[in-house]
Amino acid sequence: MDIIWHSKSKQYNLYNDKISYIMGITPLGDLGSIYFGKRIHDKEDMSYVLNRFGLPNVAVDPDTESYSMELNRQEYPSFGITDFGTQAYEIELANGSRVSAFVYRDHKIFKGKHALKGLPATYADVNEAMTLEIYLEDETARMSLTLIYTIFDKYPVITRHVKFTNNGTEITKLTRALSVCIDLPNQDYEWMQFSGAWARERVPEVKKLSAGSVSIESKRGISSANQNPFVIVKRPKTDDFSGEAMGMSFVYSGNFLAQAECDTFGRLRLLMGINPDRFTWPLKKGESFETPEVVIAFTDEGLNYLSQTFHDLYNNNLVRGRWKNTPRPILLNNWEATFMDFDEDRILEIAKKAKEAGVELFVLDDGWFGNRNDDYSGLGDWIENPDKFPQGMAGLARKVNALGMKFGFWIEPEMVNPDSNLFRRHPEWILATPGRKSSLGRHQLVLDFSREEVVDYIYGMLKKVIENAPISYIKWDMNRSLTEVYSTELSADEQGMVYHKYVMGVYGLYERFRIDFPDILFESCSSGGNRYDAGMLYYAPQAWCSDNTDAIDRIRIQYGTSFGYPISSIGAHVSAVPNQQTGRNTSITTRANVACFGTFGYELDLNRISDEEFEEVKKQIIFMKENRELLQFGTFYRLRSPYKNDQAAWMVVSKDRKKAIFGLYCMRSNVNQLPGFIKLAGLKEDVKYKLKGEEYYGDELMYLGLKLAKLSSKALATGQDFISYVEILEAV
Repeated sequence: MDIIWHSKSKQYNLYNDKISYIMGITPLGDLGSIYFGKRIHDKEDMSYVLNRFGLPNVAVDPDTESYSMELNRQEYPSFGITDFGTQAYEIELANGSRVSAFVYRDHKIFKGKHALKGLPATYADVNEAMTLEIYLEDETARMSLTLIYTIFDKYPVITRHVKFTNNGTEITKLTRALSVCIDLPNQDYEWMQFSGAWARERVPEVKKLSAGSVSIESKRGISSANQNPFVIVKRPKTDDFSGEAMGMSFVYSGNFLAQAECDTFGRLRLLMGINPDRFTWPLKKGESFETPEVVIAFTDEGLNYLSQTFHDLYNNNLVRGRWKNTPRPILLNNWEATFMDFDEDRILEIAKKAKEAGVELFVLDDGWFGNRNDDYSGLGDWIENPDKFPQGMAGLARKVNALGMKFGFWIEPEMVNPDSNLFRRHPEWILATPGRKSSLGRHQLVLDFSREEVVDYIYGMLKKVIENAPISYIKWDMNRSLTEVYSTELSADEQGMVYHKYVMGVYGLYERFRIDFPDILFESCSSGGNRYDAGMLYYAPQAWCSDNTDAIDRIRIQYGTSFGYPISSIGAHVSAVPNQQTGRNTSITTRANVACFGTFGYELDLNRISDEEFEEVKKQIIFMKENRELLQFGTFYRLRSPYKNDQAAWMVVSKDRKKAIFGLYCMRSNVNQLPGFIKLAGLKEDVKYKLKGEEYYGDELMYLGLKLAKLSSKALATGQDFISYVEILEAV
């Protein structure tokens, strides 16, 4: 790993064992892209890649009359000079001009990586990464721009973000400030996005790129279940096991834009950052704006390797604190067992049975506070309901602890019901447009977290509950998109700041809790997957993957999630049947076989299952305790897609490759077919592995494959819907 500055050619080379990222100062003084991809040899001067000629209808620099931004690849392009592609940024001067030209002034190279103020980001010590800061200036606008790049030693990863500073006396407005632009020299790629909605999140969708643009975005104030802020561009023949691909992950939890643009000269432009729609950020003299970080990973070894890169990077260099790389406790959540209809006796009845099964953590969900017996009231009043818990949260938590389990509970701090004491006292504390009706979502309004006093108030209420009780876990929910986004605290010229300031308020509250209560395990949630993004992982190392707990749907959801997020982040539970979202009946074995590839827990009342099922639950918990470190932190491989087959399969392999766990899921029965084979992955070729009492060489299992009849020939051949198998392979 190194960052080289060639002063004569004015070019930079950032490289490690896997990748090279090369760029240089153009004839116009800005930054131009030269190469990003598989590691190549360093060279003093690679300016031959620049195009220095004119073409009809192409605008050129007046000094050279041979250089046009339109015909060359840019690092951070603007609009209005000679590049007519989508710009990465835009500034509006006091005179109304939106033309800008930042030119090189200096740079700094250092070991390690600086934190972003108030924002989540990957981190690294001096031996893990190197950072390049390039300083540019627009003298006319009296603005400076810093382009910030970090390359990691272990990973084929570059991170990027930018910082703007106003050096003038007049207010300058940022109207667009994306975090990254990557220009590539050809367009032979496919675009892969992860789309969906509530209860069907992160569906992989692939589109062939061609002239024009394709993009995904969120304007909901949250990253959203509809479009995830993670995309892949890959070669058409790239699959899970071979081929070239690049992944871009936005470490941010609000509005975003991700775009691919193919121009008519063969250039492919990739952009990602804060959605410019409804965004304006005025900068006074001396003020700065720093964008969130984008993580860019490259592979020429297939999509599994790309995913493993993100898994390892996020587990090791994004997740922080007590729960970093730590196996997660097996929990039971009462939500699908009781909803809000409970009292202390009912909760303890469920908790006692959970302890008998071997559960380690009991989680009390919605309904413990204020006048909260349904969705219509109580949100914002974070005081224990004495009718349900005479001794408060502390009394209940101590009783659960006395059973031999840890205790956690649910919150939704960003929301308020109109029927609440908080709203009656402070109706001005919500996001609401003057003179307009306020829309409801789940019968609730959104608190204005762009206001420090609102965040302070919520923190104060919840801190009293947490510090007075032995709390080990908090599930942080957020159950609606933002509407009527207006803050009475800000002026008319500042309303374009509200969306971003809201997200910063959420991050600030998370950070205060994390610092004051460092041992608590936070799980983020937003109606399941509405805010499943890398930004949240910085504060909460796991996320409720989806409100849809149906095992068969969860195969698809967890499969799609695995492309960009580690298995240790996937909140996955065994719930009751018939499933409350789909009405489907699946065996308790299949429900557990899906959920064990995640943080694992139960979302039901164990008192209300059969004795045979309860014995199965006890075995499941023993299995999970013995294998959860491998299941949550092993090297994960997708083997068979549930979107292309009637069966799905995946596996995890230990870092020393001596042990693996394989999961196979039959989603639809087939008649009169041979079971066939499935090729495993990640094993050592010349090592024998024991599987179901038989021994196989690793190369045999990977290249010939596992004969599925060895699992259950009748069921796999003639069909039972929704059966599944989880098997352990161990080196002999």
